[in-house]
Amino acid sequence: MIDKIFTQKRHKHFEFDEEVALVFDDMLSRSIPFYEQNLDLCVALAKTYLKDGDLVYDLGCSTGSCLIKLAKQGLALDLCGIDNSSSMLEIARKKAHAFGEKISFLKADIFNMDLKKSKVVFASYTLQFIRPLQRQELICKIFESLEVGGVFIFCEKVISENKNLNKSYIEKYYQFKEDKGYSRFEIAQKRQALEDVLIPYTIDENKKMLKKAGFSHSELIFKWANFASFIAIK
Repeated sequence: MIDKIFTQKRHKHFEFDEEVALVFDDMLSRSIPFYEQNLDLCVALAKTYLKDGDLVYDLGCSTGSCLIKLAKQGLALDLCGIDNSSSMLEIARKKAHAFGEKISFLKADIFNMDLKKSKVVFASYTLQFIRPLQRQELICKIFESLEVGGVFIFCEKVISENKNLNKSYIEKYYQFKEDKGYSRFEIAQKRQALEDVLIPYTIDENKKMLKKAGFSHSELIFKWANFASFIAIK
């Protein structure tokens, strides 16, 4: 379905409810530059660390696109998507069934769930919705759950430490969304709905959290203006 959520005046914060879930795939493709290409890259890099039987988590899996794409890579993996939105998980299960892929999707709070030892953990645009005071805690939990040699691959909206450059990034991003068919009214409405809900960090702040958690190496694998993807190796 086409995302038309913000064509009307709204007075509530952004939520991953049924209304959003129904249009989420369209929202991602029109709101995140090079979304599909970046997802392909993340999956391809993850595959180089995997063998048959390995466990892979996707934290904040939404509609399951990442794990479905990984499931098609020819390995016999134990794939588990975790999200706290029932509406997102319902769509994820339907998509996986339609593609004939066996993937476990669990509704859970990732802070209260015990993660088994895994080889790869994904978090696509998830950390940015975690309250800042809890973000380091989650990254430490991910680090502890990974096998030695395992990787954490995540994508985030980021901000620049340079105010002028940050302003230019935002202007370029809004132009991208207009080019994808969103009106300026829709863009403004969504920006307001996400205020105090999505809190981005700088690239350096993200890397400092990874280092503090104990990852031996981390680096950027993709960047477009105010969007970035990282890989961290245990």
